[in-house]
This record gives sequence, structure tokens and C-alpha cells, in this order.
Amino acid sequence: MIDLHCHLLPGLDDGPDDLADSVAMARQAADAGVTQVCATPHIRHDHDVNIFELPDHLGLLRDALREDGCPVTVLPGGEVAETIVDHLSDDELHAVSLGGTGRWILLEPRPGPLSDSLDAAVHRLRARGFRSLVAHPERHLGEDMVDRLVALVTDGALVQVTAATLDEYPASVGMRILAEAGVVHVLGSDSHSAHHGRPVDLRSGVAVLAGIPETSDHLEWMTEEAPAGIVAGHDVQAPFSARRPR
Repeated sequence: MIDLHCHLLPGLDDGPDDLADSVAMARQAADAGVTQVCATPHIRHDHDVNIFELPDHLGLLRDALREDGCPVTVLPGGEVAETIVDHLSDDELHAVSLGGTGRWILLEPRPGPLSDSLDAAVHRLRARGFRSLVAHPERHLGEDMVDRLVALVTDGALVQVTAATLDEYPASVGMRILAEAGVVHVLGSDSHSAHHGRPVDLRSGVAVLAGIPETSDHLEWMTEEAPAGIVAGHDVQAPFSARRPR
């Protein structure tokens, strides 16, 4: 499996404080059957992350994992806030794209209900040659959330769900509705440390999706094929349709 959303790089945002914790997180991933992890530090105004220094941080972590013998591959990325998209150059967006291929942006919606501003951000990214992978739908539960996500998916976006929220009430209720509507495509752990919070583990979310008719036949696509295509920069298309609830 591939984890597309993980705050794995140390000392940059609200993720691990040190390299030892980062290595422990990668070890968690390996134990959970995750073979590749996108390191996605927050790219937003309240975190002072220097985008062009990220390759150095990534290199240090890769060296530490090699020395530790950890088999997990760490890929570049970033969790890009909707509110900062227009302030980033194309080169900066390329540098924090998932897999570093300059195609897919992990997009964090602004706080509050999903709004036209997210639609506009997705459209502007597409006009600049990027496709959007919308993160954290569990934070934006509302009456029109499904309709808005269906519209975004129809316009070429995909949706990434934090795996644990599929099994955490009350968020799990909304996440099941999204899965049944065909607007859950890939998973991420959104892990920030091996010592607290969510582990680097997608299995609880996969188990829930296995019990939902709309997703049960597509688990390999959701956990392997789609994320592999995303980090390779391909134009990934879902094998199921997004649809508004009846």
C-alpha cells in the first residue's frame, strides 16, 4: 500500500520533532504493509516551511532509513493549503506535488464548510497544469458536502480520506456516505508521530471500505493502483462514478 498523506519529515511543522521519531514512523508503516509514504509537510501560512530545502530534509531521512534497514520508500510531497495556492509559483507547486512529478497537489481546504473558494482553487490549479487530491473531508461535514465533492470529482479532482476516520464515530458516518457516493478514492494516515496520535497505518480504513458495496471491489485500485498512478504523475481516473445521494 501507499500512504499519500503523512507528516514524516522531522522539525518542520507539527510532525515529528526528531529523526528518530521519523524512523519509528517508517517502521510503523512497514509493519502495516505500507511500502511507500509521501512526506507531506504543511505548506500554509502558519508553518514556516522552506519548500526548496525539502529535498535536503528528505535526503537525510532516506539516509537514516537506509542505515536502519527500513524498507519503506519515502517520496516528496506537501499538504498545500487552499489559502496559499495563489501565493506559490509553479516551481514551488511542482516541488511539493505528490511524488515530485509536478502533477498532483494534496489540497487542504480552508477551515469551515466547503465553499466556492475550494472550487476556484481546484480550477486555478488545473489551469496551471495540476490536478487536485482533496484532503480531510471529515473536517467539512455539512449538508452540501457530498454535492460539492461530486462536482469537484466531475471536474477532475480526487478525494483522499484519512484512513482512521472511516472507523471513528462520528466522522465515520459521513465518510461512509462519501464512500457510497463514490467520492472516496485513496487513503492516507495523516500521521504526525509514532508516539501519539494516528499511526502510519491504513488497515482500519481498508477494512471499512471492504464492507461497503460501492468500494469493496476496488480496494486494490484505491490502495495501490491509484496512489501509484498519482505519485507517477499519471492522469488517474476512478473505476466508479461519483453520484449525488438519492
